[in-house]
Amino acid sequence: MTSTPSTLRETVTGTTSVPSLRAAGLRLAYGPDRVVVQDLDLELPHGAVTAVIGANGSGKSTVLRALARLLRPSSGHVLLDGHDVHHLRTREVAKRLGLLPQSPVSPEGLTVRDLVRRGRTPHTSLLRQWSEKDEAALSAALEATDLVDLADEAVDALSGGQRQRAWLALVIAQGTPWLLLDEPTTFLDIAHQIDVLQLVQRLNREDGRSVVMVLHDLNQACRYADHLVALRAGAVVASGPPAEVVTEDLVATVFDLRSRIVPDPVTGTPLVVPIGRAV
Repeated sequence: MTSTPSTLRETVTGTTSVPSLRAAGLRLAYGPDRVVVQDLDLELPHGAVTAVIGANGSGKSTVLRALARLLRPSSGHVLLDGHDVHHLRTREVAKRLGLLPQSPVSPEGLTVRDLVRRGRTPHTSLLRQWSEKDEAALSAALEATDLVDLADEAVDALSGGQRQRAWLALVIAQGTPWLLLDEPTTFLDIAHQIDVLQLVQRLNREDGRSVVMVLHDLNQACRYADHLVALRAGAVVASGPPAEVVTEDLVATVFDLRSRIVPDPVTGTPLVVPIGRAV
């Protein structure tokens, strides 16, 4: 993927105050008998890349869905810039939060260009029609994700990895100060996984986007995230910089895995070497 065009920086919207996103006393459930998260307090650092890690079923995607206002909590609040997200208008939330969900589905026959164009919907209205700024944001998002040559192809005709990049381009074009990415490397081979994670870093470093992403690969989380949130059974076990969070005890607690932690020979960040299941 190419480096992030400067045009993207001009599309990031938000209030004049420092954007904030946090959860307070959050209880999340699917029906009355399946409580996934109980009394969760979580502060997401502004201006950082945060990776949410944990074993399957630990509540990672559920928490992300709640942060994105897709799942209403049974109790507690998700606060965006100090306001409960469920008390904000949908368009207002969409100007501040961009979400890449797991396995998104596009209408049949929709082209990549038309899909990415939808990312600008929160910024248009009857009084504000499609503008040069919107066109520039669309073009910049296609360029950043290496989709310029595929812009007129149908999304459902693309490979899994290309479709994932198309959805990522939509979120980039949306121009929000917060990006919520649920397993953004799904369906991608290792080279394209690194492309996406490097792009996420550039969106943070160059454009000032705050990113919260769910990742399964612990070593990639350590290398590309500034802040980790480790979950087990819907509770925060640890949070902070990777060098402080990722220990052999933490890996055993969160993943039931014995391991050795050594420095990554490229970045110096923690590198988890699995040994076997913890007893």
